Amino acid sequence: MVIAIDGPAGSGKSTIAKMLAEKQGFTYINSGRLYRAITLGCLKAKIDVKNSEKVVEFAKNVDIRYENNALFLNGEEVSALLHTDEIDRYSSPLSAIVPVRHIVNALVHSLAKGRNIVVEGRDMTTVVFPDAEHRFYLDASADSRAKRRFDQGTSNLSLEEIKTAILQRDEIDRNKVEGSLKIAPGVQYLDTSDLTIVQVYDKLKEYTD
Repeated sequence: MVIAIDGPAGSGKSTIAKMLAEKQGFTYINSGRLYRAITLGCLKAKIDVKNSEKVVEFAKNVDIRYENNALFLNGEEVSALLHTDEIDRYSSPLSAIVPVRHIVNALVHSLAKGRNIVVEGRDMTTVVFPDAEHRFYLDASADSRAKRRFDQGTSNLSLEEIKTAILQRDEIDRNKVEGSLKIAPGVQYLDTSDLTIVQVYDKLKEYTD
């Protein structure tokens, strides 16, 4: 079974997807972490993330693996390094590079093969798993999403700066040539702005039971 979840940054989809996977005994796959890992790898290798050709070449050859929900980049466990302001700034434009999207989508399919999975990202319900048994789009206001990120304490930006960055990221995500963020027909939409994580989980669980 595939449970696919899309939505903008800060809508709660990562927390909910991981919770669903743990409680259902499914494999959890976060496609955004794959783009972030490639971004991290490029920065470590001193590759200009605006140089599409070099980024694509790197993405083709990099070794990315999931093991027990931990992400390994060329053998190094990098999960704790993926949510910095620098990675936030560069991962969204990098993910707009079409050949990189093809590489990541193929990797997601290979990770999902033969497994029950909960997968989340920006185009999981539209491009990668359009025929998934369950498809959800989680949304929230920019103010709510900025406050959630601010409260995580992983950013050095002010609340207003985080909100501005989120809105800029939304603009990029919604205008990608391929894999743009959008609500597909038949997808269950849920605004999480005023809901707790438990309330969101309970609503999604109702649909998947």
